[in-house]
Amino acid sequence: QVQLVESGGGLVQAGGSLRLSCAASGRTFSSIGMGWFRQAPGKERVFVAGLNWSGGNTYYSDSVKGRFTISRDNAKNTVYLQMNSLKPEDTAVYYCAATWAYTERVLVRWNQYNAWGQGTQVTVSS
Repeated sequence: QVQLVESGGGLVQAGGSLRLSCAASGRTFSSIGMGWFRQAPGKERVFVAGLNWSGGNTYYSDSVKGRFTISRDNAKNTVYLQMNSLKPEDTAVYYCAATWAYTERVLVRWNQYNAWGQGTQVTVSS
């Protein structure tokens, strides 16, 4: 099993930036793929960004491509989501997730992930 703890959410004005962190424990971090999802009120949880176990492949949803960057630091067992040029429509609870499916692909469906963090709120004001 792996335990995930997100941090870094908050309130920011449109056009601002935030960096989310997700600290992992309980499993060899360098062997698991990671992803970020978000869920706005009344909406389903959707994929935002992900990277495979090696970090060699990344993938972004069209809505965040060019604005968000996912990265990992295996020495710190942490994955990051740098969010720039934030928009009010980015407001949501952001979840990090881990998958131990051994694949070079970035997985984008929520049911492909094995463990989830508790979520962190991101609110972007206009």
